[in-house]
Amino acid sequence: MGELRTLYPPVEPHAHGMLDVGDDQALYWEVSGNPRGKPVVFLHGGPGGGSAPMHRRFFDPEAYRIVVFDQRGCGRALPHVADGADLSVNTTDHLVADIERLRIHLEIDRWQVFGGSWGSTLALAYAQRCPERVTELVLRGIFLLRRAEIDWYYNGGAGHIFPDRWEEFCAPLVGADPGEHPVDTYHRLLHSPDPQVALDAAVAWSTWESATSALLPHPERVAEASEPRFALAFARIENHYFFHRGFLEDGRLLHDAHRLHGIPGVIVQGRYDVVCPAASAWDLHKSWPGSELTIVDDAGHAANEPGITHRLVEATDRFR
Repeated sequence: MGELRTLYPPVEPHAHGMLDVGDDQALYWEVSGNPRGKPVVFLHGGPGGGSAPMHRRFFDPEAYRIVVFDQRGCGRALPHVADGADLSVNTTDHLVADIERLRIHLEIDRWQVFGGSWGSTLALAYAQRCPERVTELVLRGIFLLRRAEIDWYYNGGAGHIFPDRWEEFCAPLVGADPGEHPVDTYHRLLHSPDPQVALDAAVAWSTWESATSALLPHPERVAEASEPRFALAFARIENHYFFHRGFLEDGRLLHDAHRLHGIPGVIVQGRYDVVCPAASAWDLHKSWPGSELTIVDDAGHAANEPGITHRLVEATDRFR
């Protein structure tokens, strides 16, 4: 592979604001890089993870007009789930419509769409709905929102690889009906009238994902995931989507992959990704003619693992 590419240096936004998307919801958005450059939109993970300054750094700021935003209910979007944001108006269809509203608001005709994990899910849903607005797709850690994928990660499969972390994830479930799916039990706990029960469940949910996302342990990331405000938004929004099976027919994103025909696409996948196993990336690649799949043999799920960062920056450089 030679010398690994790394993230571009930090860059500050030159424009930002709040976009009213209806339903008493407003998104925080920002633009950095070249105001006249090639437009790209970064779709963050979770759902509920929010955006971060690092997300701007996958793109050459001299070549790209970099759009980053916080999806409904998290980050700097208003209202925040920790403050009681209405989750009934937070669905996949709502988020796809929000992306289009943001594109129109920023007067962008077509843009590259970049997303990992849940960001890849949302990128696929958006591109299948609005293919004429997408110049390229750069995707990482593919999640197709299939029931089997949710079962793998939240009903014991991944626990065979992380038994210590799985025990911590299951701690709030003590006393629950053993026949109930953990996602369903967590749904009740996360919306408990007892704030401490809800917070304990949120921290357990959030730290499970943080602790299992990288090939090697990163205790500082687990600590960040346990911060109460972040954990409540992340866990409640993510669980809300998985409880409702993503508001999509099972397998729909794979079934509709033919709608991506003609859109150049790069898929970067960690071989040892426990959160979103490589089988999903493989299935998508086989169903999407013209897509390119790279499996990074020494990586898990996280975007900032060296081999994954290298391949993502390599892809955005090629498309700039």
